[in-house]
Amino acid sequence: MDTHKIAVARACLEDSEQGTKGFPQIVDELMEAGFESYMIDFRRAAATYYLPSGESVELPVRRVSKPVMATFDAVAIQAAIRDAQQQEADYTYAGFCERVASAGCAGYMVSFSGRRALYFGRTAETLVEPFPGT
Repeated sequence: MDTHKIAVARACLEDSEQGTKGFPQIVDELMEAGFESYMIDFRRAAATYYLPSGESVELPVRRVSKPVMATFDAVAIQAAIRDAQQQEADYTYAGFCERVASAGCAGYMVSFSGRRALYFGRTAETLVEPFPGT
């Protein structure tokens, strides 16, 4: 993978973690760079960005403060997603990550072409969340 694409992935991750750009803008930038999806793994504290060719780059992310809960609470995860979409006044991406991990979300994959995110738990329970407006 070329250094420009890696730099775009890294910048988007930093913008997300620092709260300087929102999800729609980050998705647009990653798509423009040629990525088709990415995955956040809370247990490994890693983000992986994928190209259609199969190439990928893995970057470290901020580790959640507690282990991912064993029980997958789809209602609590969906509530955290809604708060993120509405950009509640106290919303932060770090807070979102802590909140969904506390609700049993071990990670999530975002598909740009599928226009959805798939949240998964330690027991492979899932929640599919379409992009807003789809």
